Amino acid sequence: MASVNGVEVELGDWPTPQLAVVRELLRQRAAELGHLPDGADDRATEQAIERTLAEDVAVPDADDASCRRYYEANRKRYRSGDLVCARHILFQITPGAPVPQISAHAEKLLKELRARPDHFADVAREFSNCPSAEHGGNLGQLQRGETVAEFDKAIFEDNTTGILPKLVTTRHGFHIIAIDERIEGKELPYELVRAEVAAELKRKSEARALSQYVQVLAANARIEGVALDAASSPLVQ
Repeated sequence: MASVNGVEVELGDWPTPQLAVVRELLRQRAAELGHLPDGADDRATEQAIERTLAEDVAVPDADDASCRRYYEANRKRYRSGDLVCARHILFQITPGAPVPQISAHAEKLLKELRARPDHFADVAREFSNCPSAEHGGNLGQLQRGETVAEFDKAIFEDNTTGILPKLVTTRHGFHIIAIDERIEGKELPYELVRAEVAAELKRKSEARALSQYVQVLAANARIEGVALDAASSPLVQ
């Protein structure tokens, strides 16, 4: 069990103990600012936290020079028609679900499948909580931006094929992912992707700002039972 300023935190409801503590820090900050009414349900709490972050965390837009530098350093990311043929097994996280047990089960199956990848379809049909389970976990051809950010990053960040070596965590749960084929597209000129580059830089700035914000909250809080650092503050999951 962990606590934040004397308030106990239920760790089992979150993918990581650190995320549970971060959420409680933000909940308390929202209450401090008067954004959180007494007896608020989960939805009202999330809305209060979003309002708090919007008011407390300033994220500047990237200027054109910064965008151009980032584009030149990452030209391979800005292509048209990049496709990945992928399969996955989803271990869904729902309110009240025993997250540590689900994670341990997913890790165990990942290890087994890395040794025997030909069993992927059978395992997907038996254990995946995604409709794709009916088809052995097959997601077909995916383009950039078609899946949630964490999944998208995992399948497009390099040229890896086969079963990825680590679980991928998203807001839906834990995923075992297999990359069957990569089909490269064509490089796009800066003028066509300027807005996309700016959005990416803003996401990175937001992640840094949020991490720094949590560090400040944590430094002024009494946290027991969990070690919290900048790397364990995934506020935008």
